[in-house]
Amino acid sequence: MRTYSFQGVGPRVHPSVYAFDDVVLIGDVEIEADVSLWPGVTIRGDKGSVRIGPGSNIQDHAMLHSDPDYPLTIGRDVTVAHGALLHGCSVGDGSVIGIGAILLNGVAVGASSRVSAGVVLSAGPVYPSRSLIAGSPASVLMTLSASDVAVLDETAAEYRELAAQYRTGLRPVAVPGGERSGTRTGT
Repeated sequence: MRTYSFQGVGPRVHPSVYAFDDVVLIGDVEIEADVSLWPGVTIRGDKGSVRIGPGSNIQDHAMLHSDPDYPLTIGRDVTVAHGALLHGCSVGDGSVIGIGAILLNGVAVGASSRVSAGVVLSAGPVYPSRSLIAGSPASVLMTLSASDVAVLDETAAEYRELAAQYRTGLRPVAVPGGERSGTRTGT
């Protein structure tokens, strides 16, 4: 993990965070306990604050950024899937943001919600808790049942377990004819 201060403000990362060596954190970024940051994640708090709640996971190549007057806030036990882009928005506890989803300034996703893969949530809307958000333009398709919410909760738990397995089971290897690969850090 590479961390940088910006204009005198640097990231604050709980010691239990698991992060790959190519993760980049810049500026006003706060990451709470038991968060996992997967390969290629970039989190920029250079224009506003970014907060990630405990137990959340930010998957491969996700990009998180904020703007003045639009902080980025991710709640507890949130899953942000591969290649998602979150910009100046908020995501409630226990939610899952799908692969390649885009959430723009001012969007607020309520707790225990699911944003489908590839959906674009244009600047501004507020979505209630337990929403299934999909379509183009994005809209709430239904309210999630208790069993749907249980599946969302399992996703965050699975990634906490996977991060624990990576802490002990991931090792760099030499590739014939190539350089050593697979280095990582976990603090």
